[in-house]
Amino acid sequence: MKKILLSLAFALPVMLNAQKATIRFDVDRTVSKIDPKIYGVFMEPIHFNGARMGLPDTVEFNTLYGTLYDPSSPLADNNGFRKDYIDAMKELKVTNMRWPGGNFLMGYSWQDGIGPKEQRPARINLAWGGVDNNHVGTDEWFALNKAIGSENVVCVNLGLGNILDACYWLEYCNYPKGTYYSDLRAKNGHPEPYGVKIWDLGNEVDGAPWELGHKTADDYVKIGREAAKALKSVDSSIDLVASGSSYYESTGQWVDWNRKVLLGMGDMIHYLSIHRYWEKSDDYYSYMGESAMDFEEKINVAASEIVTAKAIKGYTNPIYLSVDEWGIMSRNLLSVLPIAQCFNSFIRHADVVKMANFTMLTSLLNNDREKGTFKSPLFYIFKAYSNNCLGNSVDTWVQCNTFDGEKYKGIPYLDVTTVYSPDDKIVYINVVNRNKNEAIAADIIPTTGELSGVAEATLIAGADLNEPFTFDNQVKYVPVTKSVNTRKDGVSYSFPAHSFTQIKLKLNK
Repeated sequence: MKKILLSLAFALPVMLNAQKATIRFDVDRTVSKIDPKIYGVFMEPIHFNGARMGLPDTVEFNTLYGTLYDPSSPLADNNGFRKDYIDAMKELKVTNMRWPGGNFLMGYSWQDGIGPKEQRPARINLAWGGVDNNHVGTDEWFALNKAIGSENVVCVNLGLGNILDACYWLEYCNYPKGTYYSDLRAKNGHPEPYGVKIWDLGNEVDGAPWELGHKTADDYVKIGREAAKALKSVDSSIDLVASGSSYYESTGQWVDWNRKVLLGMGDMIHYLSIHRYWEKSDDYYSYMGESAMDFEEKINVAASEIVTAKAIKGYTNPIYLSVDEWGIMSRNLLSVLPIAQCFNSFIRHADVVKMANFTMLTSLLNNDREKGTFKSPLFYIFKAYSNNCLGNSVDTWVQCNTFDGEKYKGIPYLDVTTVYSPDDKIVYINVVNRNKNEAIAADIIPTTGELSGVAEATLIAGADLNEPFTFDNQVKYVPVTKSVNTRKDGVSYSFPAHSFTQIKLKLNK
């Protein structure tokens, strides 16, 4: 039955074609090399209960404790972290992990999370409720990153915390020896410095309605500049991330926030952080189209503000975007297709988006609380990008039918990016067909060079957009790759309705 269904999935586009499109790509027109740090994750201990999730009040769990960190589990490694999550992150080739928050950060004291676990104080999780026993602290987070093989990205508390404490944390992590906190690190069993390169100056500091210790842009610039000076005094080699927009309220003050931060402290930072989660809508085309245009807009505006600030202030240091919180809850195919569109946005803007962190690590595996974790289409879409899209983002031109939303007009049905690896002459074409009901046949044409060999098309699709992912159906979620004949001048392929397809091509040039 599985083979029959998969055959139908590939045959269906041929039967239902109602549109024709053209995709041209030019490997000689490079947007930029894709930074592998866009394949990062974000992690914090978020405490959920039924009321928060719209579920019965008896449902209660923590994204970290009892989930990723569970020393009592038979799947736990020597540090208490579940090996199913670690193995999944290794398979996804996750490059970095941003921690310990998130909202949690702005009420967190890092010194609560070091030393013998039985001596660590239990604290109220001020951001999310519940109690944090601090059994996962600095050294444990580093152990997790080491197990995954990912880079550490540490956020310092500029909400309810202070600059001096942030400096002590950097000293604990990076200073070689001979000071109080570097020697304390050695005493705790870690004589060698961790060498953390990237440090975030707070989290969502503009988030007035929800963030502990939120600030105005002017006040944030003041504390941010002083924090940057102090942290660089401890370790001049670090790269700093300024807290950019996350509060997108109707007056547009998020634009002013980014402008003030960039003009006020752009000379001291390497990244401007922006956060954006996919906009919800009950209307399919608003959800798939307007939300995609909104996501693009947030990147475009912030990128333009970087250019403007550099022109006004004459900055010579590079400043990039770090989209270090993004994502959507993945319960069905409808909620997974936006993940591919977000990755397409990062690739399209590879010249400015140099880091991104999916929210969150534990969301990349679906979890049946009775039967265990399993890989859904979300996992496989992430893997298609993180394992394959590591070359150059190259110019892509798409001609296809469009649709209109309430705010955005002329939204293309096909969302397409192209990645080229000059070393092995491999091209990956990433296509989301946003049309809900119709397949779209397209001619894919290289502007430079000729295609050779047989193309491979990997499809992630499903008949029912809203069918929940389940543990028992996990075998159905494994993508199937189909061979597609090519011509020297191109390849023709039909993209199923509401689907993601990645096509691998060999280019001779």
